[in-house]
Amino acid sequence: MHEATAAALGAASDLDELHRLLEVAGMGPGWNKPEPSIWPAPRRNFLPARWQYRLSKAALDTAGRHVSTELAERRNLILYNPVEGNTYATVRTLIAAYQLVLGHETARSHRHAPNALRLVVDAAPGMYTIVDGRKIPMVPGDVLLTPNWAWHGHANESDQSALWIDFLDVPTNQFFEAMFFERYPEWVQPASDVDAGSSFRFPHDLTLRRLDAAAETAQGYRVVELGPPRMETIGLFVQRFDAGARVDLGRTTANSIYAVIDGSGRSEVDGTVLDWSRGDVIAVPAWRPCRHEASERSHLLRVTDEPMLRALNWLRVAP
Repeated sequence: MHEATAAALGAASDLDELHRLLEVAGMGPGWNKPEPSIWPAPRRNFLPARWQYRLSKAALDTAGRHVSTELAERRNLILYNPVEGNTYATVRTLIAAYQLVLGHETARSHRHAPNALRLVVDAAPGMYTIVDGRKIPMVPGDVLLTPNWAWHGHANESDQSALWIDFLDVPTNQFFEAMFFERYPEWVQPASDVDAGSSFRFPHDLTLRRLDAAAETAQGYRVVELGPPRMETIGLFVQRFDAGARVDLGRTTANSIYAVIDGSGRSEVDGTVLDWSRGDVIAVPAWRPCRHEASERSHLLRVTDEPMLRALNWLRVAP
């Protein structure tokens, strides 16, 4: 095909010829797009999904016998959404992963542009994450932050394996092509002081006391936001559902990942019923109606891109 020129474009005899010349010129006719670029409501791309802790723990226990932290740096299981073509993100903007650190094992310190946090599922006294040279205890139910570009590694000084759920805004960072990553020059950043009161740690017992004092929402459950500090791209909320509660949360343009701190129940996400228990993870993509039902008193951590949507004036909520 000959090179597109202004003369050729101006002399095109019909639309077919014009379209061919536009393709050569690296342009597309807005009147003839293969699919619309703007649509009336959010599309349903990513799918509701559930990952079970009992399966992930079994897989990680086996991985612990064959995969060292020297080989993998992070011994984790990526919870990728089952939408066609996806191999990484849990929802559009966020990723979750189960991670294991064996007793008396360390995981190398590094830092990266994406924000990260973790919910501790199982750990014994002596399990620490090291953030910017401070040892922060990891106690089951705790939520710990690793803000972007903060050095962080893990040290398990106990005899027992530790497992937790990581959450990161890597898919968002990848979209903006703002990724940076750096390994600490040594294996683990030196740290001796234990900082149980770190602002990066939200102890589970304190969160429970806050929930005890919180008023019920109109939907009939209690919720507290974790912070400060807060991350610009990720919002964190702990929700309490009493036994027998049925709570309709409606739809939101925000994407959410739920992790079960304790309890059991089920969620219905856009018609998909997902049973859950301690340590399980639920993906609730944007604009999918969601209802939680608790079989017993349960606490769920909601990890969401809501702050980013609000800052961009794209946050909408509907029944």
